[in-house]
Amino acid sequence: MRSVSMPSGTTDQLLTTGEAARVLGTSRQHVVNLTKRGDLPYETTGTHRRVRLSDVDRVRYSTQRLSADQRRSLHLAYAIAGKLVQDPALVDVARQNLERMRARHTRGRPAQWLAQWQELLDGPLDELLIVLTSPSQRSRELRQNSPFAGVLTDDERRAALAATR
Repeated sequence: MRSVSMPSGTTDQLLTTGEAARVLGTSRQHVVNLTKRGDLPYETTGTHRRVRLSDVDRVRYSTQRLSADQRRSLHLAYAIAGKLVQDPALVDVARQNLERMRARHTRGRPAQWLAQWQELLDGPLDELLIVLTSPSQRSRELRQNSPFAGVLTDDERRAALAATR
């Protein structure tokens, strides 16, 4: 792996197709196929393909299948996002729930997720909606610790869960 300077001053590692395959948990040929289809941008060094780690991560998290539990939480989050658009004041319900949750979880990973929820609840509604409805790994983890209990009625909750079947 080698680092490449990016325009913004950050660096991004260039990986061989074999290294990218290990990151993705796939074969090297699958990575080559992704580059041929245009799903994974690449550069050439001589006759060899090199892919950026950030592009590999994008492919990795965008194509990773959701578990049944993650699909349920995503559908519930869609319903919650719809209600928040109609009534942004519902964020206050999440703030109250978050206070109770933070009192119980003061350390470790759950405390970190709850701190991230606090930032989202205090920030712009658009950013909150993006996290609620994103299939990204970060959003998946955050939804597993959602402070939005009680925002949906029982009927809304049942309808959202029925949509996952």
